Amino acid sequence: MRGVGDFFERIIDLDVTAAEAGSLADRTVDWMVSHGRLRRETSGEAMYSLHAETGYLPGPEWPGIAREWGADWIPGPVAVIVGRHAHYGGQGEIEPAWAGCPRCGARTVIIDYPTAWEADPEVWRPFATAIESWERTGSGTATCPSCAAASPITEWTWADEFALGALALDFWGWPPLTDEFVAELTTFLAHRVEHHSGKF
Repeated sequence: MRGVGDFFERIIDLDVTAAEAGSLADRTVDWMVSHGRLRRETSGEAMYSLHAETGYLPGPEWPGIAREWGADWIPGPVAVIVGRHAHYGGQGEIEPAWAGCPRCGARTVIIDYPTAWEADPEVWRPFATAIESWERTGSGTATCPSCAAASPITEWTWADEFALGALALDFWGWPPLTDEFVAELTTFLAHRVEHHSGKF
């Protein structure tokens, strides 16, 4: 049975710099290949990552890092995405409901559910501008409406599994990854990670 390719599970490294992301990506692939979890062979079939056209095919030991979904299940490729990007969980690029200030902890409401179902453009604009600057240059700041402190956009916390990172792994059509593997990969990366899922 072929896995349904439009569902994904993603792990984003929140701390790696763009300059270091490529080498860390290579080491991560080497590590996963050495454990039989991936193969060197790549494919673009059943994979829809926005920033990668192909991914690595599962290796013979892939069942050891995912839950049991039947012996005939065949997952899709794993895309390794290098570069500064905003990553969205769920379905589509929907702005996070709030942003959390790293200085005072106040949450700025971006989508006022259930009163509204779309981002308030005036509230979201400074965050979007900071994110765009960070994607282009590696630097961007946003000012908290509550405490007036300006903080790097990468230090803010977000609702709805939204994340900023320079390295991400997209597992397409896989059964849910085990908590043990996510912890193991987090230890290997030696950085904070965001773990989310979604549907293309």
